[in-house]
Amino acid sequence: MLSFLPLSGAFSSPLGTVGFYLGLGVLLSIFYLFAVIVYNIYFHPLAKFPGPKSYAATRIPYFQALLGGQIGQAIKDLHQKYGEVVRIAPNELSCIDGEAWKAIYGTRPGHKQKPKDVRYYPPTAGGVPSIVISNDEDHSRFRRTLSHAFSETSLRAQEPLVNSYIDLLIQRLHEHCEAGSKPLDMVAWYNFTTFDIIGDLAFGEPFNCLHNSAYHKWVSMIFSNIRYGTYGNLARRFPGSKFLLRLITPARIANGRNWHIELTKEKVKGRIEKSNDRMDFYGHILKQKDTERAMSFDEMVTNGSTLIVAGSETTATLLSAVTFYLLKNERVLTKLQQEIRTSFESEKDITVTGCNQLEYLNAVLTEGLRIFPPAPTGLPRIVDAEGDMIAGRWVPGGTIVSIPHLAAFHSASNFTDPESFIPERFLGDPRFANDSKTVLQPFSFGPRNCIGRNLANAEMRLILARVLYNFDLELDERSENWSQQETYILWNKPGFSPD
Repeated sequence: MLSFLPLSGAFSSPLGTVGFYLGLGVLLSIFYLFAVIVYNIYFHPLAKFPGPKSYAATRIPYFQALLGGQIGQAIKDLHQKYGEVVRIAPNELSCIDGEAWKAIYGTRPGHKQKPKDVRYYPPTAGGVPSIVISNDEDHSRFRRTLSHAFSETSLRAQEPLVNSYIDLLIQRLHEHCEAGSKPLDMVAWYNFTTFDIIGDLAFGEPFNCLHNSAYHKWVSMIFSNIRYGTYGNLARRFPGSKFLLRLITPARIANGRNWHIELTKEKVKGRIEKSNDRMDFYGHILKQKDTERAMSFDEMVTNGSTLIVAGSETTATLLSAVTFYLLKNERVLTKLQQEIRTSFESEKDITVTGCNQLEYLNAVLTEGLRIFPPAPTGLPRIVDAEGDMIAGRWVPGGTIVSIPHLAAFHSASNFTDPESFIPERFLGDPRFANDSKTVLQPFSFGPRNCIGRNLANAEMRLILARVLYNFDLELDERSENWSQQETYILWNKPGFSPD
């Protein structure tokens, strides 16, 4: 005869039952995590690629470096230790081989463009994709519309406007120098100039940073988001990321972002109400309003915000870095200053065409792009499901791949004496005959490379030439280690002061 006895011990009460299942859940979770780690290290399709086991096991080391602002340096260090292709996360590879540019970012017969990993990029206004993260069809439409605004013809037409703001920069610097010996923060002044230029080219009016000797709130909001953008990078890799982002984003950042979007809308509306005959960025956009290339108002807003950041912050970063390295290398500074001051009879003769003919100026700027790339980290793409051959190595489908600029441009396998600022490497010096110049793609590569390259090149040449024509600079001792900065998607630049 069967007898049913009352349960005792762990199951003698509902609370005990709950405790048992909670404990079991914890044990199963630990076992699952252990199994995932073992799989990632030893059995994952990327297990054959070199790299530290900690990075292969989970994304925790990657996120630690990212959130700490050390991701650029961390990946650079990994490549120095493990070689040209390194596994930097369970499903991600970093490559510094110049042959990989075409496979990752370019187009090839029989291959589709690799899509971007959109989790890496911050959200756009209203969730409407910008030219940076749009699909191929929309990107092609945006690019065709905007390409006229960045053409050589447009650049020649824009040069007087660009020069008017450089005139104001030089005037304000002279005023501050004459007022006393207080060091000037050139990072800020370069930013004032590039943001005023791009503001006028986009919205038909500057941010008045140069006039006020201060950042406009719209501009300040961009810089405050550089660090917090990394939290979004992390959160977007988990389910419920929108809720998680709302939870972890400080109120001042969220409110500032909303204010930033509303001000952008106001500026776009204001520009639309002006004449369409002004061939600035929106002049070219509005010219297409009745064609298949037309942008919606929301697309104008999100692309306007994107163009402001991409067309100003990166140029100011390059100018800041080049100025710093010139002040750390007296030989290079003296040689460049002599070239500029002897090539032009007067300051008004300094033009884009004239600057393009200055060999040493161009070499200095190219070396600046190498040693301090404005976009220091990799811009990730995703390998198609069928997999692909990248730099002579078979990479499984679904793998995230990128070429990190800082690591690639500082690798001894690509450049001789990579940590030194030596413009002569781009002037035929035989010491650098074996440098892999093809790896140097600071404006990225392929159909999604930087659309504003012509404008950026013109601005950096004109601004640097005018500053060095007018001023003798020295580095403030507090800025001796200025180049040691945090890296996120962009550099988190502190100011520095030449006397």
